[in-house]
Amino acid sequence: MIISIASGKGGTGKTTIAVNLALSITKEIPLSVRNDTSCQFLDCDVEEPNAHIFLKPDITQRESVSIPVPKVDEKKCTYCGKCQEVCAYNAIAVIKNKVLIFPELCHGCGGCRLLCPEKAIEEIGREIGITQIGKSGTIEFVNGKLNIGEAMSPPLIRAVKKSILTDKINIIDAPPGTSCPVIEAIKGSNYCILVTEPTPFGLNDLILAVEVLRKLKIPFGVVVNRADIGDKGVDNYCSKENIPVLMQIPFDRKIAEAYSTGIPMVEVIPEYKTCFLELFTKIKKLFFYQEA
Repeated sequence: MIISIASGKGGTGKTTIAVNLALSITKEIPLSVRNDTSCQFLDCDVEEPNAHIFLKPDITQRESVSIPVPKVDEKKCTYCGKCQEVCAYNAIAVIKNKVLIFPELCHGCGGCRLLCPEKAIEEIGREIGITQIGKSGTIEFVNGKLNIGEAMSPPLIRAVKKSILTDKINIIDAPPGTSCPVIEAIKGSNYCILVTEPTPFGLNDLILAVEVLRKLKIPFGVVVNRADIGDKGVDNYCSKENIPVLMQIPFDRKIAEAYSTGIPMVEVIPEYKTCFLELFTKIKKLFFYQEA
């Protein structure tokens, strides 16, 4: 089962929910069977990965991730401009007796190489980041780190998701927002948790995220963080749209203090483990109901 945790905006507590859900599920599984049924945590927020701060995994493997970018053999090139014409991302510019390549704009689609009439283009790898694999207790941990200044995170997110283990419960911490990286992270999920806050900004971005999930036809529910501040806009919207509110977490100084020191909330307030297990049970019921 793949559960993604997303949010229309940053700062809602998405990673907090993802980390504590994974820890709660894992601790509930008997030690004798954890190796077969424990969680896998995939941090796909590759621009700002921070789940490792709370899970503190022992990293055992690192791999470079590259995308193919064009390299022009100017001995063969006739400067016809076909490569510039087919590039939808303006990564190639042809001027008099010169082809300019802008690697940061290239999406690695390979169209320029395929359509070059002189076969003057080959592809070379350009590193955009790394993936890291390790373990946090019995939780399998995978994350990606995008190189500073890179704009192309979806290929790195795809590389992280290649490590998904289908025989485990997979928790995906998605990037914030509703753009391409989010879609890449959540597609293929069996269920998505949208984390929001009860403010006008939270509601506005929640509405955008809901539209994305409905387009992708991924079942979803909402967790309201800091639920006792703000207004009732989120509650009213969820009620009107028949969106399940899976959990409400009040503002709590203990949670904030624990977060600031990299300690999961289930460790400082153990009662929340039961709350997250109830959240997981609701997701399983909703998932199997919709599958039926």
